[in-house]
Amino acid sequence: MPRRREVPKRVLLPDPKYKSPLLAKFINTVMVCGKKSVAESSVYGALEILKKKLPNEDPIRVFETAIDNAKPLLQVKSRRVGGATYQVPVEIAPAVRTALAFRWVIEFSRKRGEKTMAERLAAELLDCFNRQGNTIKRREDTHRMAEANKAFAHLRF
Repeated sequence: MPRRREVPKRVLLPDPKYKSPLLAKFINTVMVCGKKSVAESSVYGALEILKKKLPNEDPIRVFETAIDNAKPLLQVKSRRVGGATYQVPVEIAPAVRTALAFRWVIEFSRKRGEKTMAERLAAELLDCFNRQGNTIKRREDTHRMAEANKAFAHLRF
């Protein structure tokens, strides 16, 4: 990590089917052990399932809305002052918000009981789209924790 200059972010090409850079990043996050074709088939299968469940909605719009609903705005960071450790609420950078939303959606998709990963992802994305489910609960818990510790906001660094 250089100190003198800003390192540019790598440009990620949009996914081949829907031409969405956000979806391409999500596919890369779903990918395990470098098996991108498996991740693509799972994500595209989930979008096909979403298209069947919500026939009058665009699956990419449903996906983007679900991710937007899952993005947290605040989180708490531990800050040591004197001998005490305080949970200080801090705002989250936009890139980190998206990464956390991706991570949570994938984590709770893997814990679901459906048979295939495509079905699990589709169900979790549908829950996020409808503002319910485990991912939204995690987001609300994070916000609740930040709200409860608002008194320590002056200790921000």
